[in-house]
Amino acid sequence: MKGHIRQRGARSWEIKFDLGGRPRQTRYHSFKGTRRQAQAELTRLLAEAQRGQYLDPSRETLAEFLDRWDRDWAADNVSAKTRERYRQLIHNQIVPHIGQLALQKLRPADLSQLYARLLRQGSTDGTPLAARTVGHVHRLLGKALAHAVHPWALLAQNPARGVKPPRVATSEIEILRDDQIATMLSTLKGRAIYPLVIVALGTGLRRGELCALRWRDLDGDRLRVERSLEQTRSGGLRFKAPKTSYGRRSISLAPSLIAELRSHYKAQAQHRLALGLGKAGPDDLIFPNYLGEPRAPDGLTKEFTAAMRELGLPITLHALRHTHASQLISAGVDVLTVSRRLGHGSAAITLGVYGHLMRSDDKTAAVVEATLTKSR
Repeated sequence: MKGHIRQRGARSWEIKFDLGGRPRQTRYHSFKGTRRQAQAELTRLLAEAQRGQYLDPSRETLAEFLDRWDRDWAADNVSAKTRERYRQLIHNQIVPHIGQLALQKLRPADLSQLYARLLRQGSTDGTPLAARTVGHVHRLLGKALAHAVHPWALLAQNPARGVKPPRVATSEIEILRDDQIATMLSTLKGRAIYPLVIVALGTGLRRGELCALRWRDLDGDRLRVERSLEQTRSGGLRFKAPKTSYGRRSISLAPSLIAELRSHYKAQAQHRLALGLGKAGPDDLIFPNYLGEPRAPDGLTKEFTAAMRELGLPITLHALRHTHASQLISAGVDVLTVSRRLGHGSAAITLGVYGHLMRSDDKTAAVVEATLTKSR
């Protein structure tokens, strides 16, 4: 590979070099500085070309790239709900702060500064973001910028790989105390939402999974999770398969939970009879709305939040899932079993969320002591 520099002004230079191949590929760069600096830049560019890391210069900003990534990749490769969440993070957290930066000039330091700024002042309204939300921003950028490296060949390296997201504090994971659980259940007893809350607390299912359950999914003492109900602004409600094979699972039910579901079936049968809907069939929903139609996940969240507000309890619907996981961990259930029950893609995800709840096991010392005793 050959190249040379040509002076164009007092401190401006034209850098010209060939990438080789046929037909010949010639590249031109403008550079400002001394002759020695221009020569060093030519050497750097030739070295990149020799290693196969040379990228044609582009003025595309991070905002423009993320818009293209959303349109050309996310639209066809993630669910509508996930894409909606990605777009919220892009437009509310990323673009207002660093969207104007050139993609090819983006550095790890820019992302570190972004995360620190989001923790301090958050979105455009100035509200600080939780560390968990900033972690979502980091993972989105990591995924998108990975595509910029390969297969799109817009970057030589992924800037997000050199940055760690902020540590999530234990307090961000909402886990109910025993007295809060007792107060919640005793107050909700008799309300239409009560059976759903019991099942959520006893299975750790996500709200979309709860809203998609059919009576056919109840098989003796087990509950099959085969789909989820997704709600987006653009697409409304739709049933969808789990994102991964781990989301499709079978969950064991406690005897009290089975009894609760049987009682709910009888109450639902009476309600359907009053509406003239007839007996519930295998494909009918376990937790529909008042008219027997799919219950919107967002509506469920609002209903639960309103009920908790009446109690004066700062409890979110997702806290029931966290509480279920924490109870399993406290009982000594191994992390792989907990992960499969929750439908996580891997045990590493479970450890990342709940690892701080796991107690150190002193049995190791006892095993070693017994081994040493036998050897004497």
